[in-house]
Amino acid sequence: MLLWPVRCFVALCIALLSSVVIGHDLSADNSAFVQGLSGPAIGPFLYLGAKHMFTGYDHLLFLLGVIFFLYRPRDILLYVTLFTLGHSLTLMLGVWAHWQVNEHLVDAIIGLSIVYKAFENMGGFQTVLKINPDPRIAVLVFGLCHGLGLATKLQASINSGDGLITNLLSFNVGVELGQLLALCLMLLVLLQWRRQPRFRSQAFVLNAVVMCAGFVLAGNQFAGYLFS
Repeated sequence: MLLWPVRCFVALCIALLSSVVIGHDLSADNSAFVQGLSGPAIGPFLYLGAKHMFTGYDHLLFLLGVIFFLYRPRDILLYVTLFTLGHSLTLMLGVWAHWQVNEHLVDAIIGLSIVYKAFENMGGFQTVLKINPDPRIAVLVFGLCHGLGLATKLQASINSGDGLITNLLSFNVGVELGQLLALCLMLLVLLQWRRQPRFRSQAFVLNAVVMCAGFVLAGNQFAGYLFS
């Protein structure tokens, strides 16, 4: 029988597979609310950023893959910082500079980033491909992609002009707060799970499920790009 930590993570994957709302999307109500704001609105954008990250299944699955086998606090801090720097940079620049990128292709890459981390956690690069890519570079690069996905969605709703930089900074801080909360919850579950004798074998199964979820997300976005 699967332990409760495994069931928690599998439930997260099932939520992604069964969800009709893609992780980056702002709901219609939130989008209308954002468009109705004028000038600096720190509180609302803090809330929207935190909510967006905490309910973004694709972000959460990638973050889970990043920290899955990290045991030392300094390593967790390093990798989370790399991811944060990456997505903060492209989020801010993407909205401020009005970068126009196809949202389906960006979200497909994000889905593949989940596949990448799960495959790495399963030892696939060493055992199958006989290579050993630097995980720090991968986390930074995929962080840039995740931030671009956020920017692609947000710039369709946020008003430019007065208050843009303040609102962008507020949204980004909210994203980091949501990420921190999600990170703490996942670490609590992982710490409990790692004490179990069958952690390694169950970890392989869980990462296989996560990889399948990434393929489904990427495939759905590629289909949206081809047929939209």
